[in-house]
Amino acid sequence: MNRSGRHAVVIVASTSAAAGEADDTTGPVLRAWLDDREFETSAPVVVSDGAAVGAALRDALDAQPAVVLTTGGTGVSPSDRTPEETERLIDIHLPGIIEELRRVGAQHVPTAILTRGVAGFAGRTLVVNLPGSPGGVRDGLAVLDTVLEHALQQRAGVNPRDHHAHGARTRQSDSRT
Repeated sequence: MNRSGRHAVVIVASTSAAAGEADDTTGPVLRAWLDDREFETSAPVVVSDGAAVGAALRDALDAQPAVVLTTGGTGVSPSDRTPEETERLIDIHLPGIIEELRRVGAQHVPTAILTRGVAGFAGRTLVVNLPGSPGGVRDGLAVLDTVLEHALQQRAGVNPRDHHAHGARTRQSDSRT
């Protein structure tokens, strides 16, 4: 367990896993990835597709975590409603995250372009819908790895570029003394 004070929630949208008929293969991967980045996480919340995802999202957002990652329910089957449930809660949309996820995924599996996930901020919480497949999660985490900290810092009002530029100026002036 880490002591960073940053909290994250993983929500798994899978009717079969929620019913105990299938194993959750993606939630533990997301939790481990978040733990590696010093987020405090609990066991993934596993819910049925549809309205239960919205209820789980609202419950998660009440705790104001830094990050909520969902997996599953982003396809085109009639029960896949994760994007619609998420959309209702997002204040600031980040479509580029999902666009990049589709681009990266399509390099491996052409049907990755069918994912309808949503990404954005609900208040100060970054919410990202990832596909329910292990490959889709892998691709999504590769994309998030490149922007997660930057997005969180910007939303908190810290401009990472200013911080880095200031640090570079300080190191330069230190090296001249």
